[in-house]
Amino acid sequence: MSFAWLDQRGQIVSGAAEGDGPVIHRGGGGGGGGGGQEQQGPETGQGYQERETWTRQMDFIMSCVGFAVGLGNVWRFPYLCYKNGGGVFLIPYLLIVFVGGIPIFFLEIALGQFMKAGSINVWNIAPLFKGLGYASMVIVFFCNTYYIMVLAWGFYYLIKSFSATLPWSSCDNIWNTPMCIETYHQDCKNASLANVTISGNMTCAELADARSPIIEFWENKVLNISSGLNEPGQFNWEVTLCLMAVWVMVYFCVWKGVKSTGKIVYFTATFPYVVLIILLVRGVTLPGAYDGIMYYIKPDWSKLEEAQVWIDAGTQIFFSYAIGLGALTALGSYNRFNNDCYKDAFILALINSGTSFFAGFVVFSILGFMAAEQGVDISQVAESGPGLAFIAYPKAVTLMPVAPLWAALFFFMLLLLGLDSQFVGVEGFVTGILDLFPGRHYHRYKREIAVAICCLLCFIIDLSMVTQGGMYVFQLFDYYSASGMTLLWQAFWECIVVAWVYGADRFMDDIARMIGYRPFPWMKWCWSFITPCVCMGIFLFHLVNYKPLTYNNVYVYPWWGEVIGWCLALSSMLCIPVSVLYKLVRAKGTIRERWAHLTTPVWGPHHLEYMAPDMKSLTSLSPGSDDNKVIIFESVM
Repeated sequence: MSFAWLDQRGQIVSGAAEGDGPVIHRGGGGGGGGGGQEQQGPETGQGYQERETWTRQMDFIMSCVGFAVGLGNVWRFPYLCYKNGGGVFLIPYLLIVFVGGIPIFFLEIALGQFMKAGSINVWNIAPLFKGLGYASMVIVFFCNTYYIMVLAWGFYYLIKSFSATLPWSSCDNIWNTPMCIETYHQDCKNASLANVTISGNMTCAELADARSPIIEFWENKVLNISSGLNEPGQFNWEVTLCLMAVWVMVYFCVWKGVKSTGKIVYFTATFPYVVLIILLVRGVTLPGAYDGIMYYIKPDWSKLEEAQVWIDAGTQIFFSYAIGLGALTALGSYNRFNNDCYKDAFILALINSGTSFFAGFVVFSILGFMAAEQGVDISQVAESGPGLAFIAYPKAVTLMPVAPLWAALFFFMLLLLGLDSQFVGVEGFVTGILDLFPGRHYHRYKREIAVAICCLLCFIIDLSMVTQGGMYVFQLFDYYSASGMTLLWQAFWECIVVAWVYGADRFMDDIARMIGYRPFPWMKWCWSFITPCVCMGIFLFHLVNYKPLTYNNVYVYPWWGEVIGWCLALSSMLCIPVSVLYKLVRAKGTIRERWAHLTTPVWGPHHLEYMAPDMKSLTSLSPGSDDNKVIIFESVM
């Protein structure tokens, strides 16, 4: 049986082993002793840099919790519920959590912990499919680029909150239009009153077209939105400065690695819960809140027939769980080899989905109040996509005593929510890049330089999103590059490679070697059959039911805008088949020999360290004894 591993100089070493397969194979060249536990310090041997680990295991948990309590929980999940008819969205969401979300979430954490590598080198487990790593790097780069725009907008709102009167609470500003009205009435529900004067000099017909000062502040001041993608317009310098400030924050939180990031998230992960609870208490006391919450939890069964509901459920899970982005493998790679990642995966998945569900009550209590105030159906409230957090939530804080204080508190929370999620994305990207340069390329400030280049490059691309047409660019990235079909495609191939190329049973053995027991077989069944079918099914539904991208259900993107979007999507999706074909063509021998060689795992020094005891136990036993069989069974299980 052939095997390969990385020596301390980062070179691939291969050889052959005889005997009872799995243990000897995974032990690599066990006789080499392995970089044992006595090796300390940043470098060991001839240039091999020992991998950084979390100071405490709670750092890993809090980092993942910080990611779970992200912007997706407060503006993406409630928005998808609102878009898909309310509570019916929870049915496909919870179903796909158990057949897709948790299994892949666990797979990525366990894979990172086992391979001790970022999103690219983790696929040394099946080198032919290393394109999966490059694909995840492309996706997370795009995600880092556009996701931070929400933080920039939140930071802009935070600064504007430090005023005696909130700028979005009145119609007396230069960006307001004549159709701006601060207070809506419920007297216009009867169509026969269309020409009756209700509010000042406005009739019911005019009142139907009236706009809230909150919406006008968002669209006319913050976005200063143009008529379309073909009109980029001028830069919004205030938002540009906010964007620069947020990138500086991200840089100084990530530049020193997990030792510093693991401590920052203790605050950024827990504080948002306090504010969400306060907002929920305030929200449920508002008139109309009950109707909003019932719209959230009462399903419209007819929506289940729409493929878009299932597509949004699947993509929301993959997005909020960071599946396919390489971030989970990066975080898992800093775990101790024997950490119980199986238990961690369930805890983190519960917190992630639980937070999304909880945040929905906060949002819909406010939406119910806004609908009651305007005298319209809840489905007609705040049709502004990602701007939901910048319309519904600002309205909530204007109704509270000492509104500027509550506004500042809320947007500070929003900033923290996004920052720790952004940490994970940047950390995952930088980890994958640095893993490409082994210890022999060690440089004292290698990490700091890599983070700086990443942040600067993303900032330059972000400049296209702070113009008057920036919102259209933002939606292109959101719709095509880092959500939807790209994540489904990535998740499908991850399951196929681990379950069918490397081997599901083999990987379950590796997990048992790490955590000390074998996970429930449901995981193996999901990786092998259920999850790939779910991913491919939703992916095909997405293609069959594809609809052109729109903004606010009004503006339709031009054909060349869709071409740009598809280029963003294909730039990651094509990494997998192109890299497979390239490696097969470059290899030598028959197709069977090429496949066997390119799917042979490349082990790292830490595998020799943890698997050397099994090799020592085997060498002390006679080849055919019963004791030998017991040892082999125990070492695998």
